[in-house]
Amino acid sequence: MFKIKVLLIALRPYQWIKNLAIYSAILFTGHLFDENYFFISTIGFVILCLLSSASYLLNDIADVSHDRLHPAKKKRPIASGQLPIDSAFQISISLFIFSLAAAFLINQSFFLICLIFALLQLAYSFFLKKHPPLDILAIATSFLLRTFAGEALTGFHIPIWLVFSVIFLSLFIASGKRRSELIKEGQETRPALKQYRQELLNSYLSIFGTATLISYALFTFTASPPDFGGKILSFLLANYPKTIDRKWLMISVPFVITGLMRYAQLVFLAQEGEAPEKTIKDPYLVLSVLGWGAAIFAVIYVF
Repeated sequence: MFKIKVLLIALRPYQWIKNLAIYSAILFTGHLFDENYFFISTIGFVILCLLSSASYLLNDIADVSHDRLHPAKKKRPIASGQLPIDSAFQISISLFIFSLAAAFLINQSFFLICLIFALLQLAYSFFLKKHPPLDILAIATSFLLRTFAGEALTGFHIPIWLVFSVIFLSLFIASGKRRSELIKEGQETRPALKQYRQELLNSYLSIFGTATLISYALFTFTASPPDFGGKILSFLLANYPKTIDRKWLMISVPFVITGLMRYAQLVFLAQEGEAPEKTIKDPYLVLSVLGWGAAIFAVIYVF
C-alpha cells in the first residue's frame, strides 16, 4: 500500500501554477475582485488542476522506462516503484471522470474545453511528445486552452494580441524546456530529443521570444486608455492633460522584456528550463513578475 505523501508527489501540485492562466479573462477585463466571477474561475482552476494531475499520472506511466534512465526523474513515485502502475492508472481515470463530470455541470463550453484539454494530454503522453515539433505545439496549446477556459466560465473575452502573447510565450517556454533537456541529459532520456539539435532550439527560442514581446507590446498599444477618476484625474487635468489618453498599459512592457531576458539567461547559461515551474524561485524573475503584476493592477484597478 502506497503512502498518501507518495501520491501527492506523483500528482505534481507544484505544476498547478500553470492553471492560473484561467484567471486571465477576469484579470484583464477588470473583474478580478468580482466575487461571482472569481468564485467560478476558482472552481474551474480546481478542475483543471485535477485534470492536469490525472494527465501527469498517465504521462509517468507512459514514460516509466525512460524516466528510469533519467538522473532525476528516476526518483519519481511511479518510476521508483513507490506508486504501483495499476494504482496510478486507476487514480488517473477516476480523476479524469470526476473532473469532466464536474465541468459538465458548470456549462457546456467549459466542459468542451476541458474535454479537449484532457484528450490533448492523452495524445501528448502517448504520441505527440515523441514527434517534434508536435510536442512543443501541444504544450503551447494546453496553455491556450487554460486561457480559453476562463473565457468559457465568465463570458469575458481576452484581446487577440494577448492571446498571441500567450501562444508565443508558451512556445518560448516549451522550446527552452527541450533545450535544457537536450543539453543536460542528452538524447536518450526522451525519444523526441533525438530529432532536435541545439541550433534548432536556439532558433526557436529567438523566434518565439521576439514574437512574445511584439505581441504583448501590440496588446498594450491597442488597449483602451484607463478611466481615470478622483484625485488622479484632477491632478492630470491640472498638470499633464495630454497624458490622459495615452496607452498606460505600455508601462508593463519593460517588465516583460526583463522577464524574457532573464528566462533566456537561465535557459542558455544554467539549462534551468527543464522544469519551467521551478524557475519562479529565481529572484530576478520574481521581481519581473511582481513588477509586471503591479503595473497591470495599477492601470486596470487603481487608475
